[in-house]
Amino acid sequence: MKLVHTVFLFFLLFSAFHPVHAQEVHVVPRPNSISFNEGSYEISKNVTINASNELKSEALHLAEVLKSGFGVAPKIRKNRGDIELIIDVSLFDELGEEGYTMNIDDDGILIEAADASGIFYGIQTFRQLLPPEFEFGESKNPVILPKLKIVDRPRFSWRTFMLDESRHFKGTATVKKLLDQMALVKMNIFHWHLTDDQGWRIEIKKYPKLTEIGSKRNDTQTARKSDLRTGEPHGGYYTQKEIREIIDYAKKRHITIVPEIEMPGHAMAAVASYNWLGTLGTTKEVSETFGKMDDSFDITNPKVVRFLKDVLDEVMKLFPGSVIHIGGDEVNFEPWLKNKSMVSFMKDKDLQSPMDLQISFTNDISNYIDEAGKRMMGWNEIMGHNVHEDRGHTAVNASEKLAPSAIVHFWKGDLELVNRAVEDGYDVVNSNHWDTYLDYTYKRLPLEKSYAFDPVPEGLEEQYHSKIKGLGTQMWSEWVPTVQSMEKQIFPRLAAYSEVGWTVLKQKSFVDFQKALAELKTIWKLEGIEFYENQ
Repeated sequence: MKLVHTVFLFFLLFSAFHPVHAQEVHVVPRPNSISFNEGSYEISKNVTINASNELKSEALHLAEVLKSGFGVAPKIRKNRGDIELIIDVSLFDELGEEGYTMNIDDDGILIEAADASGIFYGIQTFRQLLPPEFEFGESKNPVILPKLKIVDRPRFSWRTFMLDESRHFKGTATVKKLLDQMALVKMNIFHWHLTDDQGWRIEIKKYPKLTEIGSKRNDTQTARKSDLRTGEPHGGYYTQKEIREIIDYAKKRHITIVPEIEMPGHAMAAVASYNWLGTLGTTKEVSETFGKMDDSFDITNPKVVRFLKDVLDEVMKLFPGSVIHIGGDEVNFEPWLKNKSMVSFMKDKDLQSPMDLQISFTNDISNYIDEAGKRMMGWNEIMGHNVHEDRGHTAVNASEKLAPSAIVHFWKGDLELVNRAVEDGYDVVNSNHWDTYLDYTYKRLPLEKSYAFDPVPEGLEEQYHSKIKGLGTQMWSEWVPTVQSMEKQIFPRLAAYSEVGWTVLKQKSFVDFQKALAELKTIWKLEGIEFYENQ
């Protein structure tokens, strides 16, 4: 075994510093324009970086990449360097905020963009032009790159990975590791599902019982519709200090974090913490089972609504991003119709159905978030459509209309609902569950299907395309308890979704993607990331 390990390390070092030929250049996501010129350019441990003060973070990031391969940190200058990072605001019309150009010629490597985020994404492309083993070993040998020109910008501005930590808490180190991989493939939104029936994972200083009680459950269901349990308690939460640390880590990688605080359903961890929040009066413990629960927030009680706004106050102060996700999915309306005070409230407010009550509440929350200078986002039930087949007589389409500033996060129902949403003026993020849910098996959602997903529904009139902000891919964790099992569900599909979000359709090729993916898999192996091999 020792001999095999030595031979493998020799192979890595030998291959890492050989010339990279044009036909061997593979980048995920695929750049939208790449052209090659004759010849090559060599970089070595003596490489220098030119960057202005406004690109200090990006230059330091690039310097760390080069140091990891060469063993020596390159000098960062404010004049001519072998690698030049330059912001040119005149490029905005061509490249937008996140686009970049890269030129490799006899004069060196030039990355230009209209904004620091574009420079950062140019650096991520440069990293993938290096041999995949480069960042995992030191060598004095040079790296030879092809002369080329890349002009690149994303197809969508919203390229999301979501992690559900309510069901199974993973912790700071795991989150940072995922943020690193998101950055490498140019995904820019981390959707953080922090509250649900099975656990409350964010410290709220005004309501300490949310984490004292709501972050712990006594046991955990092991399979759908099963009475089997793990026999072990499960818990964990993030302090606000830890969250600030993660926000800062994400910011340096040009990733915005969108927190999700579920309301009015998926609320049992909160209700177990403060019993007066619920509609049933029977919820005393955090749920150890998964699925659609009976209890939810009593949104007809002003004290409960005040609680939710208090929570949002702390969340909005903590997270600097412009969007707050409130969930809004899978509310069980049956208990509402059996609750005399809720039925009386609906009658007094002339609300025709439980769905109308939910929309009325959602609009109040949307207005509250608007007043704080942010926008509310929610799963597409917030529009009032019946997307569930199991609601029986409670499946009533609403007469109330959703607030116009809300962002609709589509996950379920007929795709015609996406068309109706954009035609009504709403911004939409498309996360159709059949195409984007990472907890699904690879048999149900193979890599090729992930890669083929188009956030713009077929037949949508072009005038509405700009209302499709992008996509999300979701790592729900009910049945994914460990980091290793989670990674195998995420990788390699995360790479496919990165290309869905970035690369224009005419440049996409699953065959070419698979070639580039082979190099990413080498990186993942060296990072110690588990991935599903048979894709």
